[in-house]
Amino acid sequence: MFSLFNSFKIVAFLEGVSYILLLFVAVPIKYLAGDPQYVKWLGMPHGILFLAYIVLALMLASELKWPRRTLVIVLLASIIPFGTFYVDRTYLKSKS
Repeated sequence: MFSLFNSFKIVAFLEGVSYILLLFVAVPIKYLAGDPQYVKWLGMPHGILFLAYIVLALMLASELKWPRRTLVIVLLASIIPFGTFYVDRTYLKSKS
């Protein structure tokens, strides 16, 4: 069974990948090739992952007693390309 911490790490990674694909693959294809299909295909999964990231971040912040500043950084990272990877490296170091 996945812990909240591990679930958040997985969702953070997938959200980051989906955001990068959406911004750097689907959107250029939409505007350069005139094909909006890729934005439609990637948009919904990214939206779901984005919402899951936000909800899990709030739950994890409560569980780990993050300071408000850490929570704000983690939440803002979800709207910056590659931000979720920064969060993983900086705030989600493995609990071994």
